[in-house]
Amino acid sequence: MEVMKTFRNLSLISVLIFSLAGCGYQGFYRYPCQNPDNWEKAECNPPICEASGTCTKDMIKIDTKIDIDTTGGTNNG
Repeated sequence: MEVMKTFRNLSLISVLIFSLAGCGYQGFYRYPCQNPDNWEKAECNPPICEASGTCTKDMIKIDTKIDIDTTGGTNNG
């Protein structure tokens, strides 16, 4: 009886692993416009991307108000 339980559990784990592997991993970036290689493509630039909100400027927020101290001193910003 114990052997059947173990076999069933191993079978279930195997099926789960293969089903998750079959979901497909397309890469590191969640959206194509997050990938720097795609930043110049038409679908990542206005006006095409504005309706879906997938423009590079919408995907990657850059805070330009950060005071960066390059002198090695303290930042009292």
